[in-house]
Amino acid sequence: MQYVSTRGQTPPMSFQDAVVTGLAPDGGLLLPAEIPDVRDRLDAWRDLGFVDLAVELLPLFVDDIDRDDLETLIRDAYATFDADDVVPLVAVGDVEVLELFHGPTLAFKDVALQLLGRLFDYVLSRRGEHLNILAATSGDTGSAAIAGVRGLDAVDIFVMYPDGRVSALQELQMTTVTDANVHCLAVDGSFDDCQTLMKTLFADLDFKGRFHLGAVNSVNWARVLAQIVYYAYASLKRGGEAPVTFCVPTGNFGNVFAGYLAKRMGFPIARLVLATNENDILSKFFATGEYQRGEVRFTVTPAMDIQVASNFERYLYYLMNGDSARLRAFMQDFATTGRAVLDAAPGTDDFFATAVDVEDTLATIRRLYDAYGYVADPHTAVGIAAAERFPTDGPVICLATAHPAKFPESVDKAVGSAVARHPRLEGLRGLESRRTEIPATLDAVKDFIAAHARVR
Repeated sequence: MQYVSTRGQTPPMSFQDAVVTGLAPDGGLLLPAEIPDVRDRLDAWRDLGFVDLAVELLPLFVDDIDRDDLETLIRDAYATFDADDVVPLVAVGDVEVLELFHGPTLAFKDVALQLLGRLFDYVLSRRGEHLNILAATSGDTGSAAIAGVRGLDAVDIFVMYPDGRVSALQELQMTTVTDANVHCLAVDGSFDDCQTLMKTLFADLDFKGRFHLGAVNSVNWARVLAQIVYYAYASLKRGGEAPVTFCVPTGNFGNVFAGYLAKRMGFPIARLVLATNENDILSKFFATGEYQRGEVRFTVTPAMDIQVASNFERYLYYLMNGDSARLRAFMQDFATTGRAVLDAAPGTDDFFATAVDVEDTLATIRRLYDAYGYVADPHTAVGIAAAERFPTDGPVICLATAHPAKFPESVDKAVGSAVARHPRLEGLRGLESRRTEIPATLDAVKDFIAAHARVR
């Protein structure tokens, strides 16, 4: 399997090269040259557990790692999860919730990043190379990435996050990891500022090459690949007589894009309900065809406080039938003016889209607890609220993206009592914490990396 850039100006590369490269040199995002059709395998896969399904599915995209070695990496990654089948389905009223937060950092990002950390170690150790990972996070990606690579000799990780704009526990999950290869940068700005800094540095090919920069954000193809598995798994478990509708809280479009690919592969998926918070650039796009940046609004769902969805370009590539020249023009318009427009709004064959405000989010948390005793984190509540706005014929599965204990202030306020707790998080309080405050400038990030990066 070869991987190509959405912008069409990077030569095709292998899976291992795609993992290490992260963002393509031409500024595009990497995608498989073809999407496997698995419809003739669904019956054989229907009764597989999550890990066994991953062992069958991932080799379709990975042909340059020995299958036995890849299976070992997969099984080791998911042995770190608390739930027996990694991502349990839980009935909550008329929907089911796919709980993706049973990994080491209690967020859905663990599903991909526990595997990606092992892939980095496997590839780099065989090549005798070292990678300096640069990441931007609105909360969960940073801690999950750190958990995936902490202590690795072949990797240093530099995580940028918006100072004061992640929850206190999310910050502690990052800053209390004091391994020498972990560097936490509290940026005086928004998540979009952090993401812009990251993309700008990756576009500086001289700097990227000199310090061997890699990515763990969902711009890294391996992140999306790992996430396809839980859509495949849940759709096979519940998509018997009728295909499944998935409701997905999203800001960066990576999670919901994995579902889109699973649907294209032939898994029994009807539609994806794309649920944003009040940063509604994506929901407006699907309604109008206009992709327009606005001011970031800070909400109780900080992982979705995003105005530039870094994975959206992958979807646009397919929407434009692989026309890289047209895509480059669209993205150039957006980069120059903050606005780009399609000739018409996309249809609804694949997506419904809506925005959920803070009031509705908190009301949904309260209603779920009162009616079913279920405690949902705010991001999960956005997805469940969105699910109720669209007609569906088959099963409805809402993705639970984080443990509610990561957002105790909002959850406890909504419910009216202290219900959002987890011993793993409570144990972080009072631990040694280490972070560096920097301004949201390119020079500040470059200087820090140059002073602390290891180069082999």
